Amino acid sequence: MLLLSTDRLTLRPFRQEDADDLYAYQSLPEVAKYLYRPPYTPERCAEVIEERVTANGTWQTDGEVLVLAVCPRDEPGVVGEVVLKLASARARQVEIGWVFNPVYAGRGYATEAARALAVAAFDELHAHRVFARLDAENTASARICERLGMRLEARFVENDLDGDRWGTECVYAALAADLKR
Repeated sequence: MLLLSTDRLTLRPFRQEDADDLYAYQSLPEVAKYLYRPPYTPERCAEVIEERVTANGTWQTDGEVLVLAVCPRDEPGVVGEVVLKLASARARQVEIGWVFNPVYAGRGYATEAARALAVAAFDELHAHRVFARLDAENTASARICERLGMRLEARFVENDLDGDRWGTECVYAALAADLKR
């Protein structure tokens, strides 16, 4: 299991005791909106934590997912999460994502954590290309992609239905040489 650290953050596997912190942001409608699913209940958070705690992928099979809790070094608790998904083992294509508690917005945590994870995807997991898919209205995530050196490669207009709202998806991507380290 991957364990990463930056000047201000520790990125580590989730633990059972992280359920309340996970619920604090995954239960928010404004967070779930960009994930195209309903907000999590306390029960769903407990299930998600259990899935994450028991995950033991080999990072060799398409669809495998690595999720890390993001924890500030100077305060307790989980403020968000970063995720890598092996989209294609053969082509070494890796999807990156992040979800953060809006209480911690504006501190640079999401960019710092995403950068550390993207660097690890290239350097440790040998990705050829890292990409992010996000709702076009999620301008904060688009700015993170741009800060990382990712380029906008695609814009799929009204390609996903979330309840009664059509979402437009943007795809950003970077090769190792593009990444701003």
